[in-house]
Amino acid sequence: MRNRLIPLFLLALLPIAAALAVQPRDNVPPEGFTALFNGKDLTNWQGLVELPERAKLTPEQLREKQEAANAVMRDHWSVKDGVLEYDGQGSSLQTVKDYRNFELWVDWKIEKGGDSGIYLRGNPQVQIWDVFNSPEARRDGKPIGSGGLYNNKRHPSDPLVVADNPIGEWNRFRIRMEGDRVTVHLNGKLVVDDTPLENYWDPNQPLPASGPIELQHHGSHLEFKNIFKKELP
Repeated sequence: MRNRLIPLFLLALLPIAAALAVQPRDNVPPEGFTALFNGKDLTNWQGLVELPERAKLTPEQLREKQEAANAVMRDHWSVKDGVLEYDGQGSSLQTVKDYRNFELWVDWKIEKGGDSGIYLRGNPQVQIWDVFNSPEARRDGKPIGSGGLYNNKRHPSDPLVVADNPIGEWNRFRIRMEGDRVTVHLNGKLVVDDTPLENYWDPNQPLPASGPIELQHHGSHLEFKNIFKKELP
């Protein structure tokens, strides 16, 4: 009887083994996407020089400023075992290129009390924070999850639902930006539905037509992986 049970047990494991076999490897983009983070180094990324400052600099001044920002970046952003890590000091991380309309995947993980965000076209931000422990992530005693357009004043800023995973676990954003409108899914749940992102730097002007994607520094240890983008028409 015991010998007959062994093959049945192995057959029961086959679907699990098959599912594991098709799981995508970290930092390998799905079809139609390209990797902004290659899992090995900081290619495609640079130190932060924010949009308002960039606009005031001559090409030579910008080059010097960018070199200084890159030196700071290398001191605080690093890659370990396929994960982009930030030590909580220094400044934000910025893509080398500017982007207009796109879909963006980002996997992120924060520590207890952590705070960060994703800047779109150089403007803050799709919010990341510790909804479970941070007083800032509550209003009128109710939790406000990650994924909202935190700096919006005229349009909705809070996410539709709380979709954060527990601290220490990975979360996944899927962000779609067309024109000035943003849709965000967090861990498969819709948290922002086709909402305008406002121009933070000049509220009287439209959102810039293009700009960098940024991973925000807010004094917290951060981890990112699987950063993929697909540019849209």
